[in-house]
Amino acid sequence: MSNPAEVENEEMQKTQADPETAERFIAEKRIGERIRRLRLKKSMGLVELGKHTGLSASFLSQLETGRVVPTLRNLARVAMVFSKDLSYFFETEPASMFRIHRQKDRVRLPQTGIEPPTYFFESLGYMVPDRHMDPYFAEFIPLARTEEPKAHMHPGFEFLYVLGGELELRHGDQECTLEAGDAVYFEAGTPHSYQCAGKNPARVVIVTMHQAPAQAALPRSAGATLPARNMTAKPNETESKRAAPM
Repeated sequence: MSNPAEVENEEMQKTQADPETAERFIAEKRIGERIRRLRLKKSMGLVELGKHTGLSASFLSQLETGRVVPTLRNLARVAMVFSKDLSYFFETEPASMFRIHRQKDRVRLPQTGIEPPTYFFESLGYMVPDRHMDPYFAEFIPLARTEEPKAHMHPGFEFLYVLGGELELRHGDQECTLEAGDAVYFEAGTPHSYQCAGKNPARVVIVTMHQAPAQAALPRSAGATLPARNMTAKPNETESKRAAPM
């Protein structure tokens, strides 16, 4: 018959983590990197953090680089400085957002609702789900006839950078002509419109930034919209058809 004490001792040994496993667990949580990110977000140096925590700058440096393992007491001191719970350092981190949009994979689509179209566009963010801004490359075509672009407005903000050509922008009671290298940032809740102002196409990067509740802010020109966000796929003919005219 087995000795109860020996059985209990064997069970405890099975559940005890060896030092190497514990070290690997700590390394996987990247506690030092998390501390460093918190510190840099506050523009705080090691000496300043040391004053708040009572820990030396050299120790904090070793802690951030993973050369020493923090005790719970020391980790709690750091957490309190940044108003974080201890669980912050052990929770699984969400995957960092990183998406590349190759030029060969993008689709060039015409403006819908206007014949002939006054611009063509490419979505530069179609692969990013739940994005907080919509970047586009747009090429505005010189108008064959004089016509007034129809103003529009939407929640959020808008940023334009002119790569080439000339673009006429109207924002409320303001009007300006932007040339290559010019940029503009404006509140999109004010009626605004834009169109090619020169003999050559105007090539523009447009970024619309959302405002809660999150929704696609759609740049428009001459009475039609660019497409709404496609959350799962790259732009295609279906997405083009979704761009409804004003």
